[in-house]
Amino acid sequence: MALNLFAGIPVTEYAAALAWYERLLGSPPTFIASDTEAVWELAEHRFVYIEERPEHAGHAMHTLFVDDLDAYVAQIAERGLDPARRETYANGVRKITYRDSDGNEIGFGGAPR
Repeated sequence: MALNLFAGIPVTEYAAALAWYERLLGSPPTFIASDTEAVWELAEHRFVYIEERPEHAGHAMHTLFVDDLDAYVAQIAERGLDPARRETYANGVRKITYRDSDGNEIGFGGAPR
């Protein structure tokens, strides 16, 4: 069975969120679905999207695992964003969390060093 994942992030203000997520993800959206919705394809059949839905904003929690966490976080820092939280779990897995202006959490995880 083929699967496509669309992970949604409700935001209060589309234009401001669009600019922030472009900096976080390092590119413009893969496509604009509507005047208030933008979609990034992060990997084949794996999408994250923002949608202006103020009544639901601030409740998203997504974690993406990347091959080289340090390099990815350094690239985000070059685009002017700093993490809200850094964690290392007992098994050595690390997680770096960013929060948009609504409080949505987008984490990036990586295997132990």
